[in-house]
Amino acid sequence: MSKVLVVVTSHETLGDTGKKTGFWLEELAAPYYVLKDAGVEVTLASPKGGQPPLDPASEGEDFQTDATRRFDKDADAQRDLANTAVLSEMNVEDFDAIFYPGGHGPLWDLANDTDSIRLIEQFHAAGKPVSAVCHAPAVLLKARKPDGSPFVDGVRVTGFTNGEEAAVGLTEVVPFLVEDSLQQQGGLYEKKVDFTAFAIQDGLIITGQNPMSSEGVAELLLDSLEA
Repeated sequence: MSKVLVVVTSHETLGDTGKKTGFWLEELAAPYYVLKDAGVEVTLASPKGGQPPLDPASEGEDFQTDATRRFDKDADAQRDLANTAVLSEMNVEDFDAIFYPGGHGPLWDLANDTDSIRLIEQFHAAGKPVSAVCHAPAVLLKARKPDGSPFVDGVRVTGFTNGEEAAVGLTEVVPFLVEDSLQQQGGLYEKKVDFTAFAIQDGLIITGQNPMSSEGVAELLLDSLEA
């Protein structure tokens, strides 16, 4: 049985807006079931451990899917979520791949988290897939290759577009824009029309553009595990 470490944010404050943020429900729920239904063992972790913050906007009716409704009613899934492991205690040897759901939270904590950066570098060095969707490709920005160059330098990647951030009205709220930052680190950034599904893989690196891309990222990850 393959084992995947799924890392969610512990950050819940949306800049200085006074509003809450966190992880985006669909970006966790859809991959969770793509992996679980294929027999993959999923372990949830977060920087602080325990119950991670859910972005309340992701509970809106417009953003509900079969996966989110299933997740909300799944007692085992809710128990997993309420008891996420502490990220600093996770070891690359115990897993076959790592996946990061998005939501705006990761821009504040996981993008700068030393334990997360260490794990990303170690997974890649061990020949194990590293995957992220929407805002979560930001977790790759401070990771480095063995030669010290940026992790995404020369790598085909995607993530939440500048246009998508503008559409949700948070361009001036977020600490940085995912699209711009990936390009600044040398990433070969690609995108499709805003809010359409797009997932790409370059070697061990798998990224998705937006919430609609989360299932596609998980399917590419599953294919990599089964290869």
